[in-house]
Amino acid sequence: MDSRRGRRIAVLSEALSRHRILHIKNAAEILGVSEMTVRRDVSANAGQFAFLGGHIVPAVEAENDPYEISRAADSHAAAKRQICTQAIDYIHHDDTVFFDCGTTLPYLVDLLPDRIHITAICYAMNVADRLTRKPNVRLVMLGGLYHPASASFSGASGLEMLDQLVINVAFLSAAGVDARRGATCAHFHEAEIKKKAMSRARKNILLADSSKIGKLKPAFFSDMKSFDVVITENGMNDFD
Repeated sequence: MDSRRGRRIAVLSEALSRHRILHIKNAAEILGVSEMTVRRDVSANAGQFAFLGGHIVPAVEAENDPYEISRAADSHAAAKRQICTQAIDYIHHDDTVFFDCGTTLPYLVDLLPDRIHITAICYAMNVADRLTRKPNVRLVMLGGLYHPASASFSGASGLEMLDQLVINVAFLSAAGVDARRGATCAHFHEAEIKKKAMSRARKNILLADSSKIGKLKPAFFSDMKSFDVVITENGMNDFD
């Protein structure tokens, strides 16, 4: 391995240790090379890295396949972007905004205009990473125990911090949405954070692409009537 490639591999490894998943475009920007060069480097180091859709993850994570946020990153991407183009209008200057975990919320963060000033609350690394790139966002990160499967944190300290906050609007995600059984998620630690955030928010908005409709996951966090707005890629939905 030549010295330049060796340095790139070291930088890429360090970036993945911090972000856990990188889009190929972002990796190319970090390394200062073309996306083709990134692809060659990753392919030549299959023991360290793996491709998942348009993303790079550590090879060991690609071998473990329960619900992994890296697996979901490209799933229904167009639908998630469409949902967020509708949701962005609910964020206003000087709002305090809760961003849930999952793979939909990063699209919403990306749509935030650089000029808008908000206080953002989150508990997921993939969402926080996007928020740190916005120049006028004050970020409140809820900490605790790290859960790799959803790149999120949980613990009493995060829940206690939420008790000290007043939220203008909370954007929630769900892995399952059912008219009778409500909104559910795959991980029990997420449910407690979602419930607490909803109790502190003036407006609660559920963002769920149509693949989630009719599905049930083990962790319940809200009945449907507790959401002020439910948005899918097909527009507003009424589950009453």
